[in-house]
Amino acid sequence: MVEMKKSIRKKSVSIFNIFNYIGFFLFTFLCIFPFYYIFINTISDNDLVARGVINFVPRGLHVKNYIALRSVNDLMKSFIVTTTRTVIGTSLMVMASAFIGYLVTKKEMKSRKFMYRFLIITMYFNAGIIPWYLTISMLGLTDNILGYIIPGIVAPFNIILVKTYIESIPKELEESAFIDGAGYFKVFRSIILPLCKPILATIAVFGAVGHWNSFIDSIILMQNSPGLYTLQHRLFIYLTTASNIEQIIQSSPGSTVSHVLNLKVLKYTISMVTIIPILVVYPFMQRYFQKGIMLGAVKG
Repeated sequence: MVEMKKSIRKKSVSIFNIFNYIGFFLFTFLCIFPFYYIFINTISDNDLVARGVINFVPRGLHVKNYIALRSVNDLMKSFIVTTTRTVIGTSLMVMASAFIGYLVTKKEMKSRKFMYRFLIITMYFNAGIIPWYLTISMLGLTDNILGYIIPGIVAPFNIILVKTYIESIPKELEESAFIDGAGYFKVFRSIILPLCKPILATIAVFGAVGHWNSFIDSIILMQNSPGLYTLQHRLFIYLTTASNIEQIIQSSPGSTVSHVLNLKVLKYTISMVTIIPILVVYPFMQRYFQKGIMLGAVKG
């Protein structure tokens, strides 16, 4: 009787695992397929794409659509602007989060609780986009690439993650360094930073994705400086223009479906260009990301 119950339990567990794997596989497929579909349509023969026969397997492989991006005005300039703000903005944000997160763990710091709570409050209450724009404008950060970087240096959520992570580090390490004559800055540089690599990699991923996908601040702050448009802003402009061109072609006599679909393929290609860098970077950061987000969430 006992053995029968065990066998029934094992069968139920195995059936559950099968459905679990099937569910996760379908969910993964639904997440990945849109990117895969766009990608295979950018490298397949445009005539086949126009006929709608490219769904799962690419055919007539080529890279002409990616080469054609050279004709898109200011695309490379926008790519450089986005890369610059992502690298500099993420680096400064990570360093600021690490240093502030370390400071608010020190009981010796005056008004420590007040400053930390003040940071937390900003996550829930803000004045709105108009006062934010007026503040940025008065600081002279409109039509200036620093307008992308400076407002994002202090990130309260990331500071919370770093603070929580630092509190999980054994205090004996710091105490031994203080006994040896090290100061706060040397302890931070030599002990805290090396041990915080997982959580710093985690917030670096958050920051890099945020900067790379940034869109609204470019529209609001860079109205008079097209040379400082981000890649996502440029993509939006081009997609809007391409849509208008499609409507004109479709309404004009003698229009061909192939020409219209070529514009769509070009839009797919630009979309892939904006996505690929993040997809390439993330696998290298994944092991730090998983470890850091778990350890950084141990305490509240």
